[in-house]
Amino acid sequence: MLTPRRRTAALLTACLTLCLALLGLRAPAPAQAALPPAQAAVPSDAKVPAPAFGPAAPAHRPVVLVHGYNADPGVWGSLRAQLRAAGYADSELFSWGYDTHRSVNEVLAGQLGAYVEQVRRQTGAAEVDIVAHSFGSLVSRWYVKYGGGSASVGHWVSLAGPNHGTSTAWACALWDQACRDMTPGSYVVKNLNTGDETPGAVKYAAFWSNCDEVVNPDSSVALAGAANTPVGCLNHNDLLGDGATAAGVRAFLAS
Repeated sequence: MLTPRRRTAALLTACLTLCLALLGLRAPAPAQAALPPAQAAVPSDAKVPAPAFGPAAPAHRPVVLVHGYNADPGVWGSLRAQLRAAGYADSELFSWGYDTHRSVNEVLAGQLGAYVEQVRRQTGAAEVDIVAHSFGSLVSRWYVKYGGGSASVGHWVSLAGPNHGTSTAWACALWDQACRDMTPGSYVVKNLNTGDETPGAVKYAAFWSNCDEVVNPDSSVALAGAANTPVGCLNHNDLLGDGATAAGVRAFLAS
């Protein structure tokens, strides 16, 4: 049974509804909770993309350029330009700078490994490619072989690297650790060439000149298991700016 108050309220509601009907109006519908913006804006049959975490993977594997003894990242200007012309973005090209007078195995290989991990985090890439000139070949090879780099490097390229040592390094070996590391039979050279010279699933390439005035003998550059490519009669540093050598590097990185 309705109480007098409820009967009065019901009567007023009925009267209001009747009056509005006579005027051609409708009574307001009961209020409904609004949908959250995301639900209201997306059709029920639409697929909502999953949120992205971290940077998107780059179009190319990032390239880490490792300069040689007594040099700096500025030596890579020509090859960087060649890679950009081939479609690489500046955000995919990295030039690592380091103190070339330090020990390959005790200091530099670990520093390179930390830099590669930084590049991978920044770009979202699972692997990088490494292109090294001269002494940088020993640093990057040690990282790949003994520093865990075989899991993070897709392609490795050596330009005029003293991979089996060079007799010219004796000229500065007395006072410089890096020079001692480059001498034939050094601890670094011996361990890099013990067993598999090109370990892991990494693809290896070595470009060498038969007129190299720094790497002696010229055959020191070539590695068992690598794509060893002669570039003709070029001076040691000329491999950095040679167009044919750059084209060979680009083709190898794309393989």
